[in-house]
Amino acid sequence: MKKSIYRENRYFMKDSVRKTVDFSQTDQGRGIPPPPVEKPYRRDQELVTLSRPADFTGLYKINLQSAIENRKSRRNYGNSPVSLKELSFLLWVTQGIRKQVDSGHAMRMVPSAGARHALETYLAVLNVEGIEPGFYRYLPIEHKLALEGMDIDAGAKVAAACFYQNWVADASVVFIWAAMPYRMEWRYGLAAHRVILIDAGHVCQNLYLACEAIGAGTCAIAAYDQELMDRTLGLDGENEFVLYAASVGKLT
Repeated sequence: MKKSIYRENRYFMKDSVRKTVDFSQTDQGRGIPPPPVEKPYRRDQELVTLSRPADFTGLYKINLQSAIENRKSRRNYGNSPVSLKELSFLLWVTQGIRKQVDSGHAMRMVPSAGARHALETYLAVLNVEGIEPGFYRYLPIEHKLALEGMDIDAGAKVAAACFYQNWVADASVVFIWAAMPYRMEWRYGLAAHRVILIDAGHVCQNLYLACEAIGAGTCAIAAYDQELMDRTLGLDGENEFVLYAASVGKLT
């Protein structure tokens, strides 16, 4: 019985499903406009202006080869805060927009199937210079943060949602990526879900290398209480839900 279940679930890892999709009947194929590049934010939300890419000069001195060689998961962090410029860099590297093609398509710093980019980036800010602790969402078009809610207990809440991996609360900031599946389903139908997961890997690897560049550490987190994490961020768990996370902090 167990082997049968394994075989059934392994199918999800294969691209065989693409052969079953009638792409003329996806929403893209039927001429329905694509969903927006960015989840809308409320106009009454407080926004935090981030440093622009032109300001990143001198932020790091390590070369790409060294970043790749040194890359590893790091769970021990010092007390030094992450600067606003460093956080801006990490957000730009992982989900920043290079060029917006139209309202539904954008070219970013990471690859994505069909340039669909089905992820939204949430942050649990715990120790970042100039930003109050709490929950925020990255707005890639504006390159700003939208405050979702100030919360001095954000670290403890996220650690609890990560099955009490308490080192998470020692980070300066926790990146939490949520999937909005329809962005990818609009184009690929049932073939969408496998590539959303592949996209998440691209994003997190960029974070690892960028953290090495600025003298910070990160650790990817795939074990979490799905329902609790979704509730913590105020997500509906159906059209948007947490997919992946990573803690970030300056090294000791």
